[in-house]
Parts: sequence; structure tokens; C-alpha cells
Amino acid sequence: MFVKTLGFMALVSAATLLAPLSQAASLSAAEQEELKQLKDTTLNSDLSYQLIESLTTEVGNRMMGTPGDEKAVIWAQEKMKALGFDKVWTEEISNELWLRGEAQAKIVAPYPQKMTILALGGSVGTSSDGITAPVAHFATLDALKAAKPGSLDGKIAFVSYRMERHIDGHGYGAAVGTRVVGASIAAEKGALALIMRSVGTDNNRTAHTGLMRYKDGVKQIPAAALSNPDADLLVNQLKRGKPVSFHLNMSSSREKQLVKSANVIGEITGSEKPNEVVVIGAHLDSWDVGTGALDDGLGIGMVLSAAHYIAKLPKRPKRSIRVILFAAEEIGLLGAKDYVKRHKNDMDKHMIGAEWDFGSGRIYQMTPGVGASALNGVRELAGYLAPLGVSLSPENNARAQSDMGLLSDAGMPSINFSPDGLAYFDYHHTENDTLDKVNAEDLKQTTAVYTLFSYFAAQSGIDFRQ
Repeated sequence: MFVKTLGFMALVSAATLLAPLSQAASLSAAEQEELKQLKDTTLNSDLSYQLIESLTTEVGNRMMGTPGDEKAVIWAQEKMKALGFDKVWTEEISNELWLRGEAQAKIVAPYPQKMTILALGGSVGTSSDGITAPVAHFATLDALKAAKPGSLDGKIAFVSYRMERHIDGHGYGAAVGTRVVGASIAAEKGALALIMRSVGTDNNRTAHTGLMRYKDGVKQIPAAALSNPDADLLVNQLKRGKPVSFHLNMSSSREKQLVKSANVIGEITGSEKPNEVVVIGAHLDSWDVGTGALDDGLGIGMVLSAAHYIAKLPKRPKRSIRVILFAAEEIGLLGAKDYVKRHKNDMDKHMIGAEWDFGSGRIYQMTPGVGASALNGVRELAGYLAPLGVSLSPENNARAQSDMGLLSDAGMPSINFSPDGLAYFDYHHTENDTLDKVNAEDLKQTTAVYTLFSYFAAQSGIDFRQ
């Protein structure tokens, strides 16, 4: 198969990637022993969990523009310094403020029922009196797209598509389009508002928020997500063949006021090639519901711990290990966009990177996105990770997760670690994203994987671009 890697095309077959390792190991016997010690230390430590507990207890939710986000930037700097990072700094960003306000909804007729609803991130609100209008039902986003212009005049559009549950979370892609672009599509057809089934796999009466975007030149209408049980209830009323009237009242607003946040960056300085960096990351912000324990407290705890364990070694690895806690991921990857812009002239020094921003269980697979000559090194790393239950994907096409995907696009070789995500979208972007959902034992395994990857990439000296 052809694999696009770092701006050039490399022909890499699955057989080549998974072939037996035929060259000398990149790590010496002493370095392999150090790697083993790191694994043992990580698997017997609860540091990652304690960091997540601290973040969720002392800071809580941290959407950009809220007091929690300000506290999170300070919290992250203090933790990095306490954990032994050699350098800690911030890179500031700014953006317009969005206020969630309050949201209420109910079915008015034929059978009055209260609904559980959340405004989508970035949505405008209704008037103070709200909107009461007939519901026009669409099973999918494509069905809404196919509606004739003007056919939704005076109506509220409702998309009932339900996200499918998969271990790798790929059902998200099929469901999230309505959340992102559905409001503008509905507005183009004449709708007064958009309501949709939450992008989630749970049956809890909790709604899922998430970012939406308006299309330039199209009227901005309110957009909100119903909990899955309430979406079912609305569908059941529609099945009875009677007109359904719905009331929506939202006080969310988009403000012209600029608010600030910052990427928080820390480094463990390399002993031989300090200007070459291995990058691991997560996003520091969260939505303003729940406490952001899974999204992305898990990633924060993991990458801070990984760097800490390596910092405690008698000697720093050859390359620097850089931890980036990105700002404002939830509202449009703003911190990542700023980082790539600031660091465009030194992206060639970003040797490889990996982010955590999905999943709640153990990592089961590693997928590289590296140059063909680096595949022997990837297979060596896979050998060290195999005892942790991590297999090597036959593909070599990884784009890093979330924020760090923009660094991949800018030329950084990448690794994607695939965790068990079966339960992740039960809690994603909801009030239920809280500490009790974190599995402390699974977290030890995921932290160990990121620790071993970081040490190997920094110490081996492999040029992952070649």
C-alpha cells in the first residue's frame, strides 16, 4: 500500500513492517535494562492518578475564558516544576468569549414532556421568550442536507442519528458532522433552530456538548443536543403521526470580549542533542461540564508522569523530551495552531510525537507514521511494548491525535497509540466526565507505554524522518 509520510510517498507493505527484526538493537543492554526499570516503576506507581485527582479536585472544569482555565495554567506550571522539569514556559493565545448560559427544553404537544438538553459550544441563544415550533425530523445529516430550501420555514430541525459504539471510536466520525455543521444546513432550509441526538453511546439522561461552527453568510440559529433517552422519547412521539411542538430556550451568547489562555510547555533537557525534541502531549482545557477527568485529564496525568519518571534517571536521555499541554483544543485546536505558527522554523527538530486525547482503557495497538528506514526502530520499540499487550499495526500512516495532528501535518513523524474506547463516549463532553470514571490500573499501563515510547525515541537516536 502507498503511505503518505511527512510530505513524501513511501511504499511500505504490511509484511515489511511486521517482518522479524534483522539489525542490531538501537538500545544497548544497559539502556534496555533502564527501559525495564522505567516500566517496573511506572506499573507500580499511582502518580498519574494522583495528578488527575489533583486537577479534577483543585481545578475542575476548564473551558477557555473561565476561572478554571486560568487556574489550570497555573496548576500545570507548578506541577511541571515540582515534577523535575528542567524548563517550564507558557505561550499565550487569545480568543473571543463564549458563554453557555442556561438551556431548557420541553415537548409542548401532543404529550408534554421535559427534555434534558445542552447548548452546543459556540451556539447563539434564543430570544428571552424562547422558540416554540413544530419539529421536522431527519434520521441523518444527509437527510437534512437533502431537504428542500424553505421546507423548514418556521420549524425546529431534529436529527436523531445515534452514534455506534466501537473500540476505536470510529462511530464518532459518522455522528459528529451534525454537531459541527448541522445548524447552518438547517438554517439554509429555513429552520428556526437545530436540536440533535447527543454524540454519545450512553443511555444516561445527560446531554453531550461539543463544538459547532456557523457558515459565513448563513443566519446563525440556536443549536443544542438532547440526551439519548430524550431523543428516543421525541422519536417515539413523532412515530404516532401527530404534529409535535417543541419549546427551546437558551441564553448562550457569543461575546466580542477577548479572553486569554496559554499552552503550558515543559522540557527534560537532552544530554547530547538538546535541540532535538521528542514531543508528548494532551490538552489542558475541557468543556465546562463535568471535571474533564477523561477528556483530557487522563492524557495530562500520563504525559506529566512519563516525563517525571525519565527525569529521575541518573542521566538524561540524549534528546530532550517536551511535554505540551495545549490550550483551547475543545474550541478549535487554538493552542495547537498557535504552536505550529510559533515553531514553524524549528519543526525539523521535532523528531517524533504522540498525544493522548481518546479512550479510557488500556492501549492495545501502536501505529507509526515514520520514514521507511525508521521502521526497524519501530519494530524494536514494538518488542519492548509487546509485554504490555500492545501490538504493532501493519500500517505506517499515523497522524497524531487531536492537537498534535497539526504538528504531523507540519512534518513531524508520529505514533498513534490505540486504547480501548468502548466506554469513552458514554461520558465524553458530559457532566459525567468525572474522576470515578478513571480506571487506576488501566492508567498504569497507558502511562508505562508513553514512558517507554518517550525514553526509546529520545535515547535511541533514530531519525524517524528517514
